[in-house]
Amino acid sequence: MRRVAIVSPLRTAVGTFGGSLRPVPAEDLAATVLKALVERSGVDPAAVEDVAFAQSYANSEAPCIGRWAALHAGLPVEVPGFQTDRRCGGGLQAVITAAMMVQTGAADVVVAGGVESMSTIEHYTTTARWGSRAGNQTLYDRLDRGRERSQPEWRFGPISGMIETAENLAREYGIGREAADAYAARSHRRAAAAWEAGTFDEEIVPVEVPQRRGDPQVFARDEGVRPDSTPESLARLRTLLPEGTVTAGNSSQQNDAAAACLVVAEDRLDALGLQPLAWFEGWAAAGCEPSMMGIGPVPAVRKLFARTGVGFDDLDLIELNEAFAVQVLAVLAGWGVPLDDLDDRLNVHGSGISLGHPIGATGVRILTTMLHELRRRRGGYALETMCIGGGQGIAALFKGADA
Repeated sequence: MRRVAIVSPLRTAVGTFGGSLRPVPAEDLAATVLKALVERSGVDPAAVEDVAFAQSYANSEAPCIGRWAALHAGLPVEVPGFQTDRRCGGGLQAVITAAMMVQTGAADVVVAGGVESMSTIEHYTTTARWGSRAGNQTLYDRLDRGRERSQPEWRFGPISGMIETAENLAREYGIGREAADAYAARSHRRAAAAWEAGTFDEEIVPVEVPQRRGDPQVFARDEGVRPDSTPESLARLRTLLPEGTVTAGNSSQQNDAAAACLVVAEDRLDALGLQPLAWFEGWAAAGCEPSMMGIGPVPAVRKLFARTGVGFDDLDLIELNEAFAVQVLAVLAGWGVPLDDLDDRLNVHGSGISLGHPIGATGVRILTTMLHELRRRRGGYALETMCIGGGQGIAALFKGADA
């Protein structure tokens, strides 16, 4: 199979729920990052053979977001597109799917990305079309409903949502509130330091946000980072479930963002004038109990290491999605690796707790930040792994182009 390059990964800054990006629908976020990808990489738009885009909360305002966004961004009408959804892992799955297309010769150049506008996710009903003979009709919040129905209830029983799964991990692995808050403060501290140092500047695509009056405002800085977070300040927050561990402060956020990259065959790079940032080395996905969904990276990484022969000692960087602080700590326990052993390699610029978790976009947002840092370190291997609602884990291995 052909070797696969990752080229020009980019992302928008991440907006908070109901924050600065609320007026920008998902299709506009996706098109903005696609336009920037074409401009910054210098790729001939006609050379793009497909567009794979993740969106976990899709709707009919922009169906099949990969195709819709490609047209919206002005790509040639001949460029097709499609949509992926592996929930939290959807963005990474878009990159993986594009890589497999290139590996097998189905395409030479594919755009892979992800987008989510959680601020504009709608409410819906399942009974309005044919009416009701009597009584009320229920209007569901798609955000909450998607979490509640992440698994068949007849088989696994009711699960109130992702918070419950995190508390299950806290009990299973003996993780307390103090440790969770300390990890959350670490995430915010690292993200704030990265912004202060200008670390994210080269990966950010500015977004023009329309205003009710006057010119659009430019949004170009992650909105959810709280530099003043400390274990002491986080300890004052109330838990989301009685006698629990999870709070709004040690959980990932709900967010709006988009991210994308080019996935290109090695033997086409020179002809297209493209420079690889990293090489795609392999991937794995695994299932786990839905009630313990946060532990998914443990079996996924185990499978990936078995396939590639790589281990933790070989890794220069590790990105583990921060759905919850207790989830990160539980995964580390499942790996049998203390946080101190990975401290200078794990989520070095923060992640979902500080930077945010725009579901469909997160996998490519993480990839973008990770690969830019890998180049700065002139590193070799980087691992990205994520837990997934419904009981899955996904993991992918990349190697720096300069290694």
